[in-house]
Parts: sequence; structure tokens; C-alpha cells
Amino acid sequence: MTDTELESRKIRARTWFEALQLEIIASFELLEAEAQPPLYPGPPATFMRTPWSRGDGTEDLGGGTMAIMKGKLFEKVGVHTSCVYGDFSEAFRAQIPGADKSGGRFWAAGISLIAHLRNPRVPAVHMNTRMLVTSESWFGGGADLTPLLTYQREEGFPDTVDFHAAMKAACDSHDPTFYPQFTAQCDEYFHLHHRDEPRGTGGIFYDRHNTGDWEADFAFTQDVGRAFRDIYPQLVRRRMKESWNEEEREEQLVRRGRYVEFNLLYDRGTTFGLKTGGNVNSILSSMPPVVKWP
Repeated sequence: MTDTELESRKIRARTWFEALQLEIIASFELLEAEAQPPLYPGPPATFMRTPWSRGDGTEDLGGGTMAIMKGKLFEKVGVHTSCVYGDFSEAFRAQIPGADKSGGRFWAAGISLIAHLRNPRVPAVHMNTRMLVTSESWFGGGADLTPLLTYQREEGFPDTVDFHAAMKAACDSHDPTFYPQFTAQCDEYFHLHHRDEPRGTGGIFYDRHNTGDWEADFAFTQDVGRAFRDIYPQLVRRRMKESWNEEEREEQLVRRGRYVEFNLLYDRGTTFGLKTGGNVNSILSSMPPVVKWP
């Protein structure tokens, strides 16, 4: 592969992540506008978009756009894109495939999303997809659902069934072995080992995905993004008009604590962002706005 071909692939991937960000933002703002009193008093919110640059400004190391909305339906949601490049630290490059042969040089672009809804009956959700280049090139990402109430985490809950069906359809359109492999990886990855419990009800997770066919891998990553874009608003609309009580709100806040614990203890994306000089506010925007540890 020539340098020109690689640069073309980088541009296409970055452009896709940024386009997906805009589509999801528009979809979420529409949901926010649909939320009505008495459950959701007040005017609807919109996203605040903040461009950021990596480094101290002495050289071009990339950056991104942080987009946050704090509203009446979406208590806090972040939909961020980034495109960063430069050199891994000596300590960190040993953990990344191909970084030894690239002299520590890397390029990475992606989209990352986390949504915390005010209504505890609406599941929280996380999604990210990315492309990373060292001397090698691969995709990674996925999406997972976190129902917050006990009965919603039982097997067969409709939101979980439909979310998994959407992820499975995205996988099956490319390779029928993807879904069983990637849903198992999701369950393994999003596990709180110190509590020996799952963070949520799963989805799919894949990393260092390189089949040798870049076009196919890129198309798969795009389909994962489209599947999320289409299914999650359906789940929000299904639950957003249901009323809740104080006990359910309390359970929601306690379960949100699991998000904090996972992201600070285990999440590789958080580690990657902090180790590569990313935007701290963007990286830690996945933290819930209100949380309890009783």
C-alpha cells in the first residue's frame, strides 16, 4: 500500500466518523425536543460543540470536536470525534501492535458516545468506533447497552433483545462468525472483575480488527455505526414516556457508579486518550452527572 492510498483511507475514515457524529446529534436533539411535560419540564436543550487541539500548540498533533448536551431527557450525553497523531511514549508503545516498527508514530481517528438519560427506565448506552494506524492498520469499537433497573437486566428484556438483534444484523451482513465472537468479547471486556458482575447487558465489542481486506473492515465498522444510529432512538422512544418513582431513580444512580468504576479501572479507551495527551474533558465526559455509592 502506498502512502497516498493510506492517506486516502485516513481521510475516508475520519470523514465517516464526523458524518456519523452529525447524524446522531441531529437524532438526539430531535428526541430531546419530543420530551414533554410533566415528565420533562422546561425547554429542550441542544448540543454544545467545542473544538479542541492536542498538545501545546507548537506542532500539529490533531484534535477533535467535543459535543455535549445536558437536557431534560438527556441528563448528559456526549458524542465526540477525534483525529490525533504523533508519537507514543516509550512506556506505552510496547502495548500497541506495530508501534515498535513505526518508531512509535501513530494516527487514530474515531467517534465515541455515552448517553445518560434522566428517566431510569431508559437504558444508558455506549458506542465507539475507531481506526488506528502504526506500521499496521485496524478498526475497533462496538456498542453496549446498560439497563439500570433490576427487572430490565433479566434475560429476554425487549430492549436488550432488540439492541442485540440490531448488532447481530450488522455483523451477519459481513460474516456470521462475527456476532458470536464479538458479543462474547463484549461480555468479557465490560465486566467489573472487582465486583464479579457485568456492567450491562452487552452488545458487541471488537478490537484490532484487520481481516486483510480494509474495504470490508471499513464497511463493517460503518454498518455498526448505522445500526446503533437506528436502534437506540427506537429504544428511547419506547421508554421515554414511562413515569418513574424515587426508588427507581435511586437504583439508577447506584448503577451509574458501575460506569465510573469501569471507566477508571478498566477502560482501554480512557487509558489510550490520557496516555496520548487527549482532551481530558472529552475523555472523562462519559462520567454520569449524578451518581451514588450508598
